[in-house]
Amino acid sequence: MNILDTIIEYKRTEVAERKAAVATSTLEKSAIFWRRTLSLKAALTDPGSTGIIAEFKRRSPSKGVINDNVSVEDVTRGYTEGGAACLSVLTDQHFFGGSDADLLVARVNEIPILRKEFIIDEYQILEARAIGADAILLIAACLTPAEVRRLAVFARELGLEVLLEIHNEEELGHICEETEVVGVNNRDLKTFTVDIDRSIRLSRRIPAGKVLVAESGINKVQTILQMKDAGFSGFLIGENFMKAKDPAAAFLQFVGELQGNHSMEK
Repeated sequence: MNILDTIIEYKRTEVAERKAAVATSTLEKSAIFWRRTLSLKAALTDPGSTGIIAEFKRRSPSKGVINDNVSVEDVTRGYTEGGAACLSVLTDQHFFGGSDADLLVARVNEIPILRKEFIIDEYQILEARAIGADAILLIAACLTPAEVRRLAVFARELGLEVLLEIHNEEELGHICEETEVVGVNNRDLKTFTVDIDRSIRLSRRIPAGKVLVAESGINKVQTILQMKDAGFSGFLIGENFMKAKDPAAAFLQFVGELQGNHSMEK
């Protein structure tokens, strides 16, 4: 059993327990459940956008502890003030050390927030709405095409946008009308190897009109420029910033280099 299978097996039990503990009607009574959401798609495609989805992630199954000495409030504020297009917040506790509370804290920032979670059930989408998310992640590797469409339709009905993540040719069939933003994971979720070139080749087979997001393994400005040339508008980056002592400062330096390269190209 690979790590993704292990996570999903655990997640099924976790979701069942959360359903039993908190009723959907309670989630819907959250003070921010019906707040007006911010558009992930619009933020990524705005002409002046950095396109960076800056992620807050304490640890991961493959890397262990990345950074557990910083606060989500300080880091996400720094990301926002530094020019992030969007925020991504890991809410999985067991494998990534995150929590719903992290996203609630990050909600003080007025940019779109992606709930980074292993979503397998509509209940988790209601949770996302209740904690202030603007978009959810659906991972093709752990869902069938029919499940992706069902969950995406449900999210859209709640006013949430969807980032569909794929990482191989077999998952192209998961793309549907409701998944307007498609992420290509440069990291194979089963082997954790990173291949930028494979992701670019895969992106050429994604239907026209989708907003493309490159995910994982991005640690150089040159990689973003290469991805932009291949048609990508968004770039989800977490570990590269979070492994620094001051993630917000690392982000600011990265954006400065990116903007410097753009200036040189003009």
